[in-house]
Amino acid sequence: MKATHFGAGNIGRGFIGEILHENDFSIDFVDINETIINALKERKSYEIELAAEEKKHITVDQVTGLNNQKDPEAVIDSVATSDIITTAIGPKILPMIAELIAKGIQKRRQRGKQTPIDIIACENMIGGSQFLLDKVQPFLSADDMDYVDSYVGFPNAAVDRIVPIQQHEDPLFVSVEPFSEWLVDDTQSKAKQIRLDNVGYVSDLTPYIERKLFSVNTGHATTAYTGAFYGYTTIGEAVADRKVLDQLKAVLQETGDLLIAKWQFERPQHEQYIQKIIDRFKNPYISDDITRVARTPIRKLGYDERFIRPIREAKDYGLSYEALVDVVAMILQYDDPEDEESVRLQEMVKEKTMTEVIQEVTNLSEPTLVAQIVEKVRNS
Repeated sequence: MKATHFGAGNIGRGFIGEILHENDFSIDFVDINETIINALKERKSYEIELAAEEKKHITVDQVTGLNNQKDPEAVIDSVATSDIITTAIGPKILPMIAELIAKGIQKRRQRGKQTPIDIIACENMIGGSQFLLDKVQPFLSADDMDYVDSYVGFPNAAVDRIVPIQQHEDPLFVSVEPFSEWLVDDTQSKAKQIRLDNVGYVSDLTPYIERKLFSVNTGHATTAYTGAFYGYTTIGEAVADRKVLDQLKAVLQETGDLLIAKWQFERPQHEQYIQKIIDRFKNPYISDDITRVARTPIRKLGYDERFIRPIREAKDYGLSYEALVDVVAMILQYDDPEDEESVRLQEMVKEKTMTEVIQEVTNLSEPTLVAQIVEKVRNS
């Protein structure tokens, strides 16, 4: 079978590519990075290293590269002839590939292809595949949409694997953590004939997306901002400090209590999940800079993001959120002159009252919550 995968970066090659390879797919990687695409074309394979003591290597072969900027027709043909289509390019880039996917779908319909296919956006966002469908739809006719309704699924997915920024002499080599999780919403899938090994198919994706967002994303960011507050530069250094580790555990306790209350996760299993996350952050074979994990602090303070949303919902459930507020106070003081959002945030802090900054950045209007955050900033 063949897969078309949009995004030949570290996550595309080191996570999605590995799983597709394990399931005996050949892979057409689509990207505009000429160095990577040309290397894939020439070598037809690449190496993945698992960041653990044994440093196991995995060879991913039966691959090639397509440059969607220079050869869009080849990309359209790949979509038209593939058995599965995946992406790992970032939410902001998804609209840019929508027309190519639409034209690939049209070609499938024109050829009378009735084998169902799933198009899965493996992005760090909620509802990624359905978002992509919304962007594809304007390029499709009514007949095309009837075809999509019958044969093309856009099932949402939740993905989790730490793939830090890295530089290697070999542009295709990638180091990834051993852990990975890829979950797909089975109710939105059309290609029931394909069930990938090492991918979970669930009837309700929302609890798992929230579990990942409020545990992995919130926990990673907690480690980064707390580490920065105490002067560390890497996640590994930060999490080795008892103060940072205690803050991380306190935050994951609060988000864990919320997740258990909302979704009825079993507490013993969720506590094991939390411990696995902490162990992942402690992995000495992954070097992750705090500046990478902590970047875009304004976005991370959004109303529905990894800190403010669990704070709001914990308050509604009558649960503790004090440790989460502690981290929000640290984010409001985060100062990285190389990060555009951090610079803008610190300019706001100088020009406005802290109450105004919090209301503007978080969209919180509940006076008690805003006052609690203000008080925490003053005392930190």
